[in-house]
Order: sequence, then C-alpha cells, then structure tokens
Amino acid sequence: MQGRRVAPGTRMVVIPASAEVYKQALAAGYIATFVEAGAVVESPGCGPCMGNHMGVPAVGEVTISSANRNFRGRMGTKESEIYLASPAVVAASAVAGVIAHPKDV
Repeated sequence: MQGRRVAPGTRMVVIPASAEVYKQALAAGYIATFVEAGAVVESPGCGPCMGNHMGVPAVGEVTISSANRNFRGRMGTKESEIYLASPAVVAASAVAGVIAHPKDV
C-alpha cells in the first residue's frame, strides 16, 4: 500500500484483530501507510465479519476480506458478494478497485 491510493469508488476498512495487533501495526508504520492510502482504520476487535460493526457491506456490494470465515449472510447481508483472500490480495484489490493479484498492481 505504501505510495499507493485506494481506488476511487472503493472503500478499504482496516480493523486490527486486537489492541496488541493495533499497537504493533502502529509501531511498524502500517497504520500510517493505510491512512495515507485512503483507508479507514477502525477500533480493534471483531468487525463486519460478524455483521455488526463498521464496514458491513451493503446489499449488492462486493467485499474482499482477509477474515477466516465466509458464508452467506455472515457479514450482515445475504445480498452481497463476499470473497476471502490473503492480506496482499486484499491490498492489491483495494488499489486496483477490482479483485487483483499483487503482481498486477
């Protein structure tokens, strides 16, 4: 993500899994990189993966997530498309605005 921007019309929501992960990402400079790229960084913890937090997809929206579970309705609506991928593919996709491989960005 460093030196790149989230594609227009695309939103990137970053939610660290825990306070410890958040502190490590902050110390490593990852949080600043995400913010400079146009991502939104939320409070640590469960997020849209449970369908009850910031970043829940809208009806018809396409989501690519680095979460570890996926089934229809998991992220809050049964009318959205949810894909799981590695963090590198998620970051590349945010930059490209479509699902993309990191080598293509």
